[in-house]
Amino acid sequence: MSIESRQARMDAVLEAEGLDALIVTDLVNVRYLCGYVGSNGVLVITSTGRVLLTDSRYATDARERTRGVDVVIAGRDLMDRLDEVVGTGRVGFEAEQVSVARRDRFAAHLTGVELVPTAGLVEGLRVVKEPEEIAAIREAARIADTAYTRLIAEGFGGRTEAEVAWALEGWMRDAGAEGASFDIIVASGVHGALPHAVPRGVAVAPDTLVVVDMGALVDGYASDCTRTFATGPLPAALDEAYRVCLEAQRAALAACGPGVHTGDLDAAARGIISGAGLGEKFGHGLGHGVGLDIHERPWLRQQGGEVLETGMVVTIEPGIYLEGVGGVRIEDQAVITDDGCEVLTCITTDLITTSA
Repeated sequence: MSIESRQARMDAVLEAEGLDALIVTDLVNVRYLCGYVGSNGVLVITSTGRVLLTDSRYATDARERTRGVDVVIAGRDLMDRLDEVVGTGRVGFEAEQVSVARRDRFAAHLTGVELVPTAGLVEGLRVVKEPEEIAAIREAARIADTAYTRLIAEGFGGRTEAEVAWALEGWMRDAGAEGASFDIIVASGVHGALPHAVPRGVAVAPDTLVVVDMGALVDGYASDCTRTFATGPLPAALDEAYRVCLEAQRAALAACGPGVHTGDLDAAARGIISGAGLGEKFGHGLGHGVGLDIHERPWLRQQGGEVLETGMVVTIEPGIYLEGVGGVRIEDQAVITDDGCEVLTCITTDLITTSA
């Protein structure tokens, strides 16, 4: 991945914004721009160069991993050497990441500076993925697929939701993942009606739906895939919910491609669910971008949004949640191509029935 090209594009952004410097505090953005992976770092970009401030715990690792930056070791809060690397003039900071207290500390340690709140400057560069980024995401999706394949073969085996979640993460690590890309969701029966359910120490229920949402992490890049399984004959309401959700998901994937507005893509799925009388049971957006963050631009929502471009990586994940009954969500991860999209998550979306 070309760190240097990212830095050159970032320099052009600062020039266009009329900034003399930018203080980058979001650690994901810091990693994207210089390769740093520690837990305490600030990247300062100026017209004359780039400086990574970190503390002594990361001195050796930062110098070995980063490119295109000077590494400066500072105190734990990184403020004692900020003034000497920032310079003067209009200095941007990431307003969505910086608390009022930290902004005040910036002001106290900087002289001759006008602090300028900014939003989305680095994220705007990250939204279209480079080929190497897509390759890492593709591998993360492949690893998650191997865990799903094993789950389908073994069934839930009398395990609790929490035990299934732990097993899935272990299988992904065995297959080469750094870990899960987020806290895995396993939610059976009525628990499946919670979109962000936390796995319980309760055995997976028979004759219902089980929502499993997970992804792998490879070189810092995330995959994200949801499948919903049956554990036996289903109540009519859940059987219908699955059928409608699958139709909506496939319609959105078919409509996905460059030049498509994300709001229109959401509408492609939402219209089918609403047409079945279940619109109020689909309360979240259709999907989101995925990269170094599990949730990042572009946002696939009813309101606002943006136009899809080749190289964006998004999820398509409609859901239907029936309180007191159960839920279904079907999610694929796809990269936008010149003529549509390529689905990276390959486990079938046809309803699979497995043992509880």
